Amino acid sequence: MLTKRIIPCLDIKDGRVVKGTKFLNLRDAGDPVELAQYYDNEGADELVFLDITASAEKRSILIDVVERTAEKVFIPLTVGGGIKSIEDFRMILRAGADKISINTSAVKNPMLVKEASEIFGSQCVVVAIDAKRHYVKEDEIESIKEDGKNIFKVEDGYCWFEVYIYGGRKETGIDAVNWAKKVEELGAGEILLTSMDKDGTKSGYDIILTREISKSVKLPVIASGGAGKPEHVYEAFVEGKADASLMAGILHYKEYTIKEIKEYCAERGIPMRL
Repeated sequence: MLTKRIIPCLDIKDGRVVKGTKFLNLRDAGDPVELAQYYDNEGADELVFLDITASAEKRSILIDVVERTAEKVFIPLTVGGGIKSIEDFRMILRAGADKISINTSAVKNPMLVKEASEIFGSQCVVVAIDAKRHYVKEDEIESIKEDGKNIFKVEDGYCWFEVYIYGGRKETGIDAVNWAKKVEELGAGEILLTSMDKDGTKSGYDIILTREISKSVKLPVIASGGAGKPEHVYEAFVEGKADASLMAGILHYKEYTIKEIKEYCAERGIPMRL
């Protein structure tokens, strides 16, 4: 069985790491280069660096921060935010990234996924999916299914999962399960799946969302949004069928260490790199 991964996420705004709840109310969490180095030393399996306002602000990623971060870490580094072209891929890879994460640009130009995977290899292309529950009434279920959406029974009713772009600011009407299958066909190597409903709540990952996406594709799925304690990470691996677990706040604010989370999972039979 493949080793499961623990991945700290550095959400960057104005050159600083920030953390919010449901993509809102951002607060400062430190310097990205210092935090990246700290997590590398602490035993993180990979790092994800997301310039969270680059797409919404229609600007390029903070390349100097990427370069300074890449210089300090020796684990795989995934970088995302405002990447719109093959040239952007090339520039970020030259700056030291190992993988590139795209969300908004993948939705707006799906062929970018295909082109990038053909040029750089699928292992380099991560498609980030920011998904939110779209609740429906029971009498609407059949018509919504006819529209091609995947309806799921959840704790408080029925919903489908909608893809959002521009850092969670804009809905697309796209079904997240269908989109995951599509990006797999286009050549993506991995899916970074964030539950917008759970983001920053520390109430646990959206297990239904994670499981359904994991079941629908053969790609590795990184669960994101909602980690509050080691049990949540264990649930994402066992019930959510995730291959990796992304987290931010519980690590940034020293509520748990990577070692504690890994040991908790390993003691319960999850293969971890200790």
